[in-house]
Amino acid sequence: MNESSPVFLIDDDKDLLRATKQTLELAGFTVSAFSAATDALVALDAGFAGVVVSDIRMPQMDGQQLFARIKGFDADLPVILVTGHGDIPMAVQAIQDGAYDFIAKPFATDRLVQSVRRAAEKRRLVLENRTLRQAAEQAQGDLPLIGQTPAMDRLRYTLRQIADTDVDVLVTGETGSGKEVVASLLHRWSRRAKGNFVALNCGALPETVIESELFGHEPGAFTGAQKKRIGRIEHSSSGTLFLDEIESMPPAIQVQMLRVLEMREVTPLGTNEVRPVDLRVVAAAKVDLGDPGQRGDFREDLYYRLNVVTLAIPPLRERRDDIPLLFGYFAERAAGRFKRDVPAVSVAVHRHLQQHDWPGNVRELSHFAERFVLGLEATALPKPAEAPATDAGLSLPARIERYEAELIRETLLQNNGDVRKTIEALGIPRKTFYDKLQRHGIVRGDFAGLDGDDRRN
Repeated sequence: MNESSPVFLIDDDKDLLRATKQTLELAGFTVSAFSAATDALVALDAGFAGVVVSDIRMPQMDGQQLFARIKGFDADLPVILVTGHGDIPMAVQAIQDGAYDFIAKPFATDRLVQSVRRAAEKRRLVLENRTLRQAAEQAQGDLPLIGQTPAMDRLRYTLRQIADTDVDVLVTGETGSGKEVVASLLHRWSRRAKGNFVALNCGALPETVIESELFGHEPGAFTGAQKKRIGRIEHSSSGTLFLDEIESMPPAIQVQMLRVLEMREVTPLGTNEVRPVDLRVVAAAKVDLGDPGQRGDFREDLYYRLNVVTLAIPPLRERRDDIPLLFGYFAERAAGRFKRDVPAVSVAVHRHLQQHDWPGNVRELSHFAERFVLGLEATALPKPAEAPATDAGLSLPARIERYEAELIRETLLQNNGDVRKTIEALGIPRKTFYDKLQRHGIVRGDFAGLDGDDRRN
């Protein structure tokens, strides 16, 4: 509940208006006082985030008429009517018509404060659900770049500015932050949109395979090469080549890729033929390649060749105001796929959306929205942390072990059991990860959402 919610207070009795305003302000509300309903009505709109408290008996426009006008433009805006004894029948009728509450004069201040608090909480949830349902309309096809924060406004502006140029782009951002979405939009918003958008994850293929995937090969170029294959680079000619996790590209391939970027030509394996290519390269990295400590064995000259324009995607925890919009889009998309209605957002889900740090970023939020639509709220929300007293008597190493096990379980759940994503989020080697699963008795198959690639790992 947000006790700083705005309240419009209307009463033609100026002394009572002043006293009631003070009561509500002492309770933590932001109160705008009006002595005429017509003045309040001018200031109201469907986006008002608070509660209306109005006397019924007033000249020109009374409380019932005000409520009818409000209902006409926002039936969900809570209106509390304050009534004299003779006005109770009118108030009862107003309740039947949808007014939130009526309070008879004289009233205890606690009665009014509690009613306004409940109405404010209801209003907050109504607006939250409304925002979520409208979020899908902001999506751009099936590749949304949703957000109203200044960081996202700047990102969209920059994308528009550079999309129709042939400049190579380096996209940086944490795992799951939407780097491929940015790359896809650069392609779609450019004159290259009629060409192919070709994506390759450099960290998903061994060196012996990635060379053939990128450059292609002729029959007999190596054992098993029975027919000609066009490489990803050549296939993306006149379009866009997206190289994800480029920091994982093997050093030997980096040398060849540098030549492609400089000369705009490719030589497939098994031939001396040099083929020109017309492509734009968008590379993505989840580390700061400008930092030698994070760059590792990634070539400095290749970094500077790619770093013509760099786009940084902020993590969700740095743009929390965008989380409801994104969640709304993913919930609507999941509802369409599962043929379900989007459930009302509970207080617990709202709290989780705002308080969770979302280490998996947009990808994690998307999975959470899917579980939410499926009615799996109990498993979608993290389990309450154990009280500190449960650790009483445990040694420090035992407490650390317990915390480590819970963290692994939570990360597996957040990533739908995806081993690669879980390892990335935890920042540990694969062997260490499996050793810890065995030590803590964690069964990976207990976590939903394993894809075929994970099952083979």
